[in-house]
Amino acid sequence: MEVTNRYITIKTHVDGEPKESDFELKTSALSLSLDPGSNDIIVKNLYVSIDPYQLNRMKSQSSSQKAIGFASAISPGEDIDAYGVAKVVASGNPDFEKDDLVVGIITWGEYSLLKGGKYMLRKFDPMGFPLSYQVGILGFSGLTAYGGFFEVCKPKKGEKVFVSAASGSVGNLVGQYAKLFGCYVVGCAGSKEKVALLKEKLGFDDAFNYKEEPDLKSALGRYFPDGIDIYFDNVGAEMLEAAVFNMNSFGRVAVCGVISEYTDASKRAAPNMLDVVYKRIKIQGFLAADHMSVFSDFLSTTTDHLRTGKLHALEDISDGVESFPSAFIALFRGHNTGKKMVKVADE
Repeated sequence: MEVTNRYITIKTHVDGEPKESDFELKTSALSLSLDPGSNDIIVKNLYVSIDPYQLNRMKSQSSSQKAIGFASAISPGEDIDAYGVAKVVASGNPDFEKDDLVVGIITWGEYSLLKGGKYMLRKFDPMGFPLSYQVGILGFSGLTAYGGFFEVCKPKKGEKVFVSAASGSVGNLVGQYAKLFGCYVVGCAGSKEKVALLKEKLGFDDAFNYKEEPDLKSALGRYFPDGIDIYFDNVGAEMLEAAVFNMNSFGRVAVCGVISEYTDASKRAAPNMLDVVYKRIKIQGFLAADHMSVFSDFLSTTTDHLRTGKLHALEDISDGVESFPSAFIALFRGHNTGKKMVKVADE
């Protein structure tokens, strides 16, 4: 049997803000029959994660491309691989059978051909939750928030926590974990609707629209008159500078992302290093993969909180393979709320 596979590639390297014309919808025939002895797997993609770091992979050059395997460069015309949920259609690997639900690295397309046994894939139990949760709150977004907050920031109850991009896929979870742990939490976002969501639905102690604050250092001084103990950074640039200015001695900064720099290299953060030295501030970058050792704790804690209604899953889902480019572009225009993903097909 043969199917027509529609998938997305980049036409050229993307060195500025991404736009629709950077991408191309392609079509190819895909045989669903595997050769005898093959270790390949063919999956039907169901939900695919949309993540800002992918832009650095699409650039003609980025230091991140050589730092770790999953951030390696994507060339024009190549498949764009991404984390997602899929259903096995054909398998030459005895560990996977037809109709198994799997989560791992798939592609921006309707089907993925995973070759040679080098794929990152595992079967999973939905545990009664929507399949989309595996892409976001129970996937790498959730682990990033959990590992970054508990393992990097090492919070103490009552500490004061600031989260930037707090309505995004990771930030919203950091704020919720921090509140459940017993911290005072303030987040920033880019619209009054997002600010209201943080305060009214997610339980943040306070929140503000950074676009309405011409002086971020003063703004953070108002929201944290006694200083910041923990800053969970998703944006870099001026926000990092303002947070460091307002941090207490022995403050911790978890650097999860610097999305403001992805499309504008001139927006490099320049925190006052005298503050860093004399206030003994720890600034640490990290990746979700650093914290696989706490994955079982993360999964247990998060599912318990979801079942009791103490934790909310924010999802922003686009439909169809054609929507990959617009879904990706939306990340850099602040149009998403929660975990951005594309639903390619029903189970």
